Amino acid sequence: MGPTREQFLQYAPAALAVVPLVAGPWSALAAAAAGAGAWAVNTSAPVLRSLIGCGLTATGCGIAASEVLAAGMNPMIALGLAVPAGAAALAHHRNLTGHLPAELTPAVITKAAGAGLTSQEQMIAAFWAEYISGPTQTEDRKLIQPGATLEHLVLQVDGSQVVFTGIITLPPGQQVRVRAADIASVYRVPISQIELGDPKHYAPNALPVTVQLTAPAALPQIQAGAPTTPQELWAAYVAVPEGAMPGTALTVTRYDGPLDWEGIATRDRRAIGTVNLQDLAGNLDLETIQIALAPGDKPSQMGIRVMREHALMHGTMLSSVADELAMDSRGYVRAGTYVDGRPALLPLAQPGSGARHLYLVGGSRSGKSGLLEQILLSAHRSNIAVILASPQAGTIAGASLSAYLGDGLDEAMGALRLAYAMLLDREARYRSPAFPFTDPLVLVVIDEAHMLLSASSPYHAEAKAIVEQLTRRSLKRGIGVVLATQTPLAEDLGNSTVIRSQLLIGGGAVFLRCAKGQGSLVGANAVEGAEGIDLSMIPSQWPGQYAKVADRDMSGLATEAAAAPEDGTFGLGYLLTPGSQAVQFRSLHLDVPPVALAGGEPVGIEHCDAWRERDAIAQTPMVDKRGKNLVGSLADLLAAAEAAPSSQEPAAHHNPSGLHAVPGPARPGGAPAAFEGQELIKPRILELLQEQSIPMTAETIARKLETSARNVKPRLSELKKQNKVTNENGLWRAA
Repeated sequence: MGPTREQFLQYAPAALAVVPLVAGPWSALAAAAAGAGAWAVNTSAPVLRSLIGCGLTATGCGIAASEVLAAGMNPMIALGLAVPAGAAALAHHRNLTGHLPAELTPAVITKAAGAGLTSQEQMIAAFWAEYISGPTQTEDRKLIQPGATLEHLVLQVDGSQVVFTGIITLPPGQQVRVRAADIASVYRVPISQIELGDPKHYAPNALPVTVQLTAPAALPQIQAGAPTTPQELWAAYVAVPEGAMPGTALTVTRYDGPLDWEGIATRDRRAIGTVNLQDLAGNLDLETIQIALAPGDKPSQMGIRVMREHALMHGTMLSSVADELAMDSRGYVRAGTYVDGRPALLPLAQPGSGARHLYLVGGSRSGKSGLLEQILLSAHRSNIAVILASPQAGTIAGASLSAYLGDGLDEAMGALRLAYAMLLDREARYRSPAFPFTDPLVLVVIDEAHMLLSASSPYHAEAKAIVEQLTRRSLKRGIGVVLATQTPLAEDLGNSTVIRSQLLIGGGAVFLRCAKGQGSLVGANAVEGAEGIDLSMIPSQWPGQYAKVADRDMSGLATEAAAAPEDGTFGLGYLLTPGSQAVQFRSLHLDVPPVALAGGEPVGIEHCDAWRERDAIAQTPMVDKRGKNLVGSLADLLAAAEAAPSSQEPAAHHNPSGLHAVPGPARPGGAPAAFEGQELIKPRILELLQEQSIPMTAETIARKLETSARNVKPRLSELKKQNKVTNENGLWRAA
C-alpha cells in the first residue's frame, strides 16, 4: 500500500534532501520538479511555496556536495551540506500546520492519470484505507468500518470515464456495513455513481462495488436558445431516447424553408425499424399529412419529407398514364403516384406463380370506388377476367367491364359462390400447381365486403367460409381477391384473422381515409408495416382549402364544371406492398371515365362446368344451416345445385313477395304444378323488358314490379331458357 498524500507532503522534503547525495544534482532537480508538479496539485499557496523552496535548497546542497566529492575534498564536508537540506525539510513540515487539506477530491485522482494506472490505484486504495477500513483510527476521525478492505481492485480508464471495481472483504463471520452513501462521501461523487452488489446474492463478508469517479458524458444540448433548423429540431425532439426515431442523425438534402425540406435519417449501423408517423409529427409539431416517409434500400436509413403544400395536391391524370395501366412483365399496374413523384405500382399477378390479392380500405368519399374502377380497367387491359360482387347495387361505374356481375346483396353472394365454384373447377382440372396456365387470370372483386362478412349479414357464415378458402387456396389457381371495406376493423372482415393475414401475405394493401375513430391501425387492427397510422387523420380537404370554399360563387350551378384534384383529398392514402413499409401515395385522378379507355368486350372466363352452371350455382347455398361444412368438391357442388329447388318448383322461403300460392294445372310429362301467383309475374317481366330499351338488373326489375328479386330471378331463368330474354353480365333485356 502506497503512502497517502499527507504522508508524501510531510516526508518528501527529507527524501529530496537525501536523493542529491546519492544520485547527483540533475536527478535531484528532476525529482523536485516531478514532486512539485505531480503531487502538489490543488494545495494551498504557502504549502506549495514551502515545498518548492525545500526542493531548491536540497538541490543546491546536492550540487555543492557533488562538486566537493568531485574535487577530492574531505567527504565530511559533503555530508555537512545535508544539514541545510534537513533544516529546510523541518521548516516545510512546520509550514504544513493549518494548510494541509483534510481530504483530497476525485479531481486529483483523475488529474494524476499521467502518473500511470498504478499510481491511481494506489491513491484509490489509500483513500479507502484512510477513511473506510483503517488500519489506524484517531479521535477526530472515525473509520466507516474497520477491517472492510478493498480487494481485487481494477481500474478502468476510457477517455474521460474513470471507473474502479473491487470487492469489500471482511474476515469470516462479519458482515459488510459500508453503504453507497459512505463511499460517495469519501470519493466526493454523487451517490448515483456508486453501485453495490445485492447482499442476497453474495456472502455476508464479501460485497462487490463499482464506483464511477467521473460523471457520464451528458447528451449533447442545443445551445443558443430554442432549436430552429431541421437538424436542431431533430436532435432535440426526434433523436432523443423518447423520440420517434431515437439515436438517428438527420442530413438535410434540400431546404426551402422550415416547412419545405427533405432529408435522410441515419442510425449508425443499426436498423431504424418501424416509425410511428403520429409520434414523428408530434415531435416536429406538424400535421401528419405534412410528413412523408420513404424507406430506402438500407435498413439504417429513412427518407423524410416535410411539405407546406402537399406534393400530391394536384394529382396525376388517368389519361396521362393510360399506357401504364396494363400489367408489366412483373405483374404490376400503375395505381397512382408516391409522394416523392415515383409511380405507385400494385401487383395483380406474379409471373410463374399465379394471381395476387389486394386489401382496400376506405370510407365514404375517400376515393375507394374510383380506385376500384381503375383496377377494373387495368384488369381489362391486362386480359384478366373479373367476377364482381357489389352488395350495394349500382355503385361501381365500371361494372360493365366484369365477366360476371353480382349487383345487389343476393347477387353479390351468388358471385362469391361462382368464384368458389371456379376454384373447385380449376383444382379438379389441374392437380399440379405447375400446370401450363392457359386459362385467364381471374380477379374476384368484393366491394363493401362488410355487407356480406359482418355478423349482421344474412350471409355471414357462408360468405366468411368462402372468402377464407378463396384467400387461402386461389392464388396458385390464378384467382386473386380484391376485397374492399370501409374500415380496417376486424368486424368488417367477419372477425376473421385468416382473411386479413392471407390478403396481406398474398399481395398488397391500400389504406384511404376513414371515419373518425375507425381508422387506427394499432392494437387489434395493427397491420405490419403500417404501424402508427391513423387513417382518420387524413383530412378531407387540403390545408387552406376551407378559406377557398368560403369564397362562394353565387352565379349558379355550372353543369359542365368538373372536380379538380385539389378540390379534395380523394385517393390520398398509403400503399403497402409485400416486404415494405406503407408509403404515402395518391391514386390517379379520373379526368375521364375508366370505361371510356377500355374498348372491346369484357374478358371472358373459360368454358367449364362451373361457368356453364353459373346460374344454378349462384342460387345454391354452399353451407348448412349452421354455417358449417362448406362444399369441398366440384362434383358435390354440382350435385347440390341439381338437387336444389328448381325454378319450376320454388321453395317456400323463395316467395317473399306476399303473393298467394295457388296451385296451377299440372304440366305435361308429370312435371310439378307451378304456383299461379308466380307464373303471373313472367308476362309482367317480359312486358317490362320489351317496353324499356335499356337492360336492367334483376333488382331493378323487382323494384319496378314491386316484388322481391328472389321471386324474379327464377322467372328470368325460365324466360331465358325459352329464348325470350337474354342476360349479359347480369343485365337482362328482351330477346
